[in-house]
Amino acid sequence: MNSSKALNENNLQADIVVIGAGGAGLAAAVAAAEEGVKSIIVLEAQRAPGGNSVFPEGIFAADSHIQKRLGIDAQKDEVFRRAMDYTHWKTNPRLIRTLVDKSGDTIGWLEAKGIKFTGVLPHYPNQVPAFFHVVSESRPLGSAVINALSKSCAELGVRVLCQTGARKLLTDSKGKITGVLAAVKGKELSIHTRSIIIATGGFAGNARLIKKYVPSYDETEIRIVGLLHKGDGIRMASEIGAATESMTTLEIVGPAYAGPRSISPLFRRPKIVFVNKQGVRFTDESNVYHVHSDFANAMFNQPGKTAFALFNEEIKKSIIEDGLQPFESFQMEGSSWPIGLDNDIKSQVEKGTIMISDSWGKIAEWIGISIESLQRTVDEYNSFCDQGYDAVFAKDRNYLMPLRTPPYYAIKCGVSLVVTHGGIKINHNMEALNNEDVPIPGLYAAGVETGGNDSDTYNYVLTGHSFGFAVNSGRIAGENAARYVLAGN
Repeated sequence: MNSSKALNENNLQADIVVIGAGGAGLAAAVAAAEEGVKSIIVLEAQRAPGGNSVFPEGIFAADSHIQKRLGIDAQKDEVFRRAMDYTHWKTNPRLIRTLVDKSGDTIGWLEAKGIKFTGVLPHYPNQVPAFFHVVSESRPLGSAVINALSKSCAELGVRVLCQTGARKLLTDSKGKITGVLAAVKGKELSIHTRSIIIATGGFAGNARLIKKYVPSYDETEIRIVGLLHKGDGIRMASEIGAATESMTTLEIVGPAYAGPRSISPLFRRPKIVFVNKQGVRFTDESNVYHVHSDFANAMFNQPGKTAFALFNEEIKKSIIEDGLQPFESFQMEGSSWPIGLDNDIKSQVEKGTIMISDSWGKIAEWIGISIESLQRTVDEYNSFCDQGYDAVFAKDRNYLMPLRTPPYYAIKCGVSLVVTHGGIKINHNMEALNNEDVPIPGLYAAGVETGGNDSDTYNYVLTGHSFGFAVNSGRIAGENAARYVLAGN
């Protein structure tokens, strides 16, 4: 691994330059080197490789040898159809097909680099098929993948320059890539190259750009849990004529809670009741149990992007009796849940994120609404439980439990932004396209800063595809950039 401290040259040359050393960028560099390209430089603005790819706990794949061994039927044709149906064919079908087709092979590719997958988990109850490939000995998976790909870069002679941020792409009079200008410790670095792969990780840190496409976005109402990338890759590509597409899909989590993980099962169960800051129910609570992205959308539309999970001791005991789901058990590996749960709740009460009371009046006061507003909602919900029918949201009657016996609990939840999706328009070869859908010679892009992968809502059904598509698109970009260079372009 090379750092900027060891960099003395102001001018460098490489066959391929990769901008961004996250999962997509490192996969691209390794794939290109494996194709036979000898001179590859990776630029990373941060102090170390990784980016948002250090966070994922699992990775999407379809028709992997692990799924086959476990008897999980995840045929690529069916997965492709599900992916397109989810977005109503608003995404690029050839791109989606290419990424799905590559995903199973990528599991073996990662295993050859030392990643030891231990299973494929359903990410929510009754998810069929399961896509989420995990490891247990080195969690999160993302860190293990970054370490493995970084090691491969070193072994293959790929030069990784950290604390070195790309600033401008260079082209000749015909629009063909010729180089990139970067900055290292305030000094300009010029790199002559025949091909560039952009993998700069989205623009979660650029509120102005997000608001341009999502006017209701308010950075003061949302917690950003990913890195604050500014969208430099999109900017640089746009400056030389690249088109954009699918601006913007927000990969959001809701309900999100910054407290101990032991508490999360209490607000991720359909038996509870959710109200907004006005004390009004706004969704069928079973959405929180199944497709989380749907629930996140519902929360995103609420005042302040805030909601309160309401339940009582009876519901709490029922949730504990139901036990943990497989993914929750995975996340709490080594935990003896629910031992310690009450102490964690008490600590959060002291921090003001949970309220416990025998009175709905106290709960209402804590939320900041009138007792009449909250009591009206509770009374209506209790009547639905008595009738065995939710007349507003048609919630499954098996999940209807009344809120009559104190103590009552309220947990304040918000929405978190993981990463943005959308940006540089690409084809299924990961070539960046101009406004006429013609590839820009030598320019490729991969990862979440590309368009065509997601529509208006992150496809949670294909669990782990944010990281999966990053690594797969990186591999494909690296392979095609290598063929471009080796062909003498």
